[in-house]
Amino acid sequence: MKTTLRALLVLALVVILLQPAALKSQAAPKPAEGGDYFVYIGTYTNKGSEGIYLCRLDAAAGKLTEPGLAAKAPDPSFLAIHPDGRHLYAVSEIFNFEGKKSGAANAYALDPHTGSLTLLNKVSTVGVGPCYVTVDKSGRDVLVANYGSGSVAAMPIKQDGSLGEASAFIQHAGSSANPQRQKQPHAHSINLSPDNRFAIAADLGLDQLLVYRFDPAKGSLTANDPPFARVNPGAGPRHFDFHPDGKFAYVINEMGSTITAFTWDAARGVLTEIQTISTLPDGFSGRNDTADIHVHPTGKFVYGSNRGHDSIAVFSVDEAKGTLTPVEYVPTQGKVPRNFGIDPTGSILIAANQNSDNLVVFRIDTKTGKLSATGQSLQLSRPVCVKFVPVR
Repeated sequence: MKTTLRALLVLALVVILLQPAALKSQAAPKPAEGGDYFVYIGTYTNKGSEGIYLCRLDAAAGKLTEPGLAAKAPDPSFLAIHPDGRHLYAVSEIFNFEGKKSGAANAYALDPHTGSLTLLNKVSTVGVGPCYVTVDKSGRDVLVANYGSGSVAAMPIKQDGSLGEASAFIQHAGSSANPQRQKQPHAHSINLSPDNRFAIAADLGLDQLLVYRFDPAKGSLTANDPPFARVNPGAGPRHFDFHPDGKFAYVINEMGSTITAFTWDAARGVLTEIQTISTLPDGFSGRNDTADIHVHPTGKFVYGSNRGHDSIAVFSVDEAKGTLTPVEYVPTQGKVPRNFGIDPTGSILIAANQNSDNLVVFRIDTKTGKLSATGQSLQLSRPVCVKFVPVR
């Protein structure tokens, strides 16, 4: 009897170890300050670009190599890196995939020594025009936001890093204040809470941050109670980021050119607004849409990009309250900085200027948060996303 029980326990252990979640155990090493990184650039491919591009960054010197093509793909507008540092996922922001109304999610094996990408497979995102992708913290699932159809979906990651068909799909419904841009839902991003229990989807068309309970083992999304937090009517929430301490969160509002700060109740999955602040300097009266937002790894600063003013807005964070105070507004030396990336050590910021076809490298003063241009600007057609992977 004891022998049979022991055999069953051993068998159960083997089954557990063979689950797809095994990928999460291969965590990428933490980078040292000033280390080297592979930098992956997502692009739009309607102006000469062919897909995902790869550069190499020497963070100590602030030098970025010329971009080279890493993988061909149509409109890979947003990228995500697996926690193991050995897989990359990209959405193709398209409206027809394999003859159906859908976008695509692409899975790649990433060589941590050379940076090369090898396509594993492509699957439907179920909705159209996917514009955002993330990997959950356990490494089991990929989540996407479909801007065109206003929906979100989750796909399981298989043991080899490839993607399975969608395990969850939720179609948003409704409208908001702006009749031109908010007649219907437009899911613009989806992010995981620090404890991986909740997924937060910013929907520009609804002026809502929809909160879902997330089960990584099942790849499921279930509406939370309460199901969402609101921003001001007509604000148009776009991208979202948590503070490293998990107590605060920030959304950048595309149409309102503002950032809204929230407290985060991690137990209940509840966002409570504490501040909304402009991303523009006093006196600016031109056309502007915001785009990307990132909290500095130290949690001391928040950065947001302005398209029109063509700048990075820098804010300091009140560590006790989570509120923001303007520090400076730095020109990105290009047009329409759709996205930007901050390296994991917080020393380098790379701005992706979509309409001027260039990448610009800035040094971050980690004491003040201020940016200083390194003098390096590289040409690349329609860059729209920046992601870092430490070189091994």
